[in-house]
Amino acid sequence: MSDVKIKIDEVIEEFDTIVKSLNLAAKEEETKKLEAASTDPDFWNDQAAARETMQKLGDIKKEIEEIEGIAEEIEIVKELDDQAEVDKLAKRLAKLKLKTYLSGKYDIKNAIVAIHAGQGGTEAMDWVSMLLRMYMRFCERKGWEMEVVDQTAGEEAGIKSITFRVVGAYVYGYLKGEAGTHRLVRQSPFNADKLRQTSFALVEVLPEFEEVDLPDIEIKEDDLEWDFFRASGQGGQNVQKVSSAVRLRHKPTGLVVTAQTERYQEQNRKYALNLLRAKLWARHQEEQRKEKEKVSGEYTPATWGTQIRSYVLHPYKMVKDLRTAVETSNPDAVLDGDLDEFVEAELKL
Repeated sequence: MSDVKIKIDEVIEEFDTIVKSLNLAAKEEETKKLEAASTDPDFWNDQAAARETMQKLGDIKKEIEEIEGIAEEIEIVKELDDQAEVDKLAKRLAKLKLKTYLSGKYDIKNAIVAIHAGQGGTEAMDWVSMLLRMYMRFCERKGWEMEVVDQTAGEEAGIKSITFRVVGAYVYGYLKGEAGTHRLVRQSPFNADKLRQTSFALVEVLPEFEEVDLPDIEIKEDDLEWDFFRASGQGGQNVQKVSSAVRLRHKPTGLVVTAQTERYQEQNRKYALNLLRAKLWARHQEEQRKEKEKVSGEYTPATWGTQIRSYVLHPYKMVKDLRTAVETSNPDAVLDGDLDEFVEAELKL
């Protein structure tokens, strides 16, 4: 048997394993359910929910098409007996295989991401802005939708804290490994001497939950304290004329969340509840983790002690992940959203 034939047999075996792991039948069943839901006369009454359903439907269909496309390509490659085509197919298969690492209970969910400035003053707030741009570019490359929920500007420059939603299939699964402390070393652009400065920012990543996702976490209306205020606009036509922004306090835990970027109060209320639900879930996970004295695997708390990655712009250039040891000497590309190598390595841990 030729080397090409052996390679083709290996690719076929790998493909069969991947398809079994991805549970194609379940995805086809989910497609039918979502298509049926989209034909409901009241489907578009909640436009935000309808858009997300259609996004989910599109993502699942794309995954099914990719699987079917590879199956067809395998049949063609078997006839061609061409090494270059087999190598091309193997690369395509490697991308599909990544999905098999996204098997966590909530990996398929949208994500709520928050970035907070740490030590470093104005430098750290500027670092938050840089990280925000990095994630925006990464999400654009992935075709994910990103929407800011809450933002606090820095006193002089940058951003003190920002929370945003990322919508798409398996977004939480891909992004959860980004949780932790991100460290930047560079020459300061904020002082005349351009001294070397170290800044820190904390990234939190949580799955976005709807009420039906967490039956064990009950949010009682009597436990909620709502506060409505005008969102901070940019002035001119964009200034908010009504109190559409929402601050929500959960009395039993003292947790407070804010949503203020949507024009409509009802949408901000929904985002605030989803954010509270995610934080209550994270709190519950942390309590369980402490009881068992080990990380559950589903959620790792993002704390200032969990430094995950260093970005060095001076005196040399390097980005290094402290968990996977993946590193690159091209931080400009990473800060422009080229995160795939880091994200994929974390997925495979």
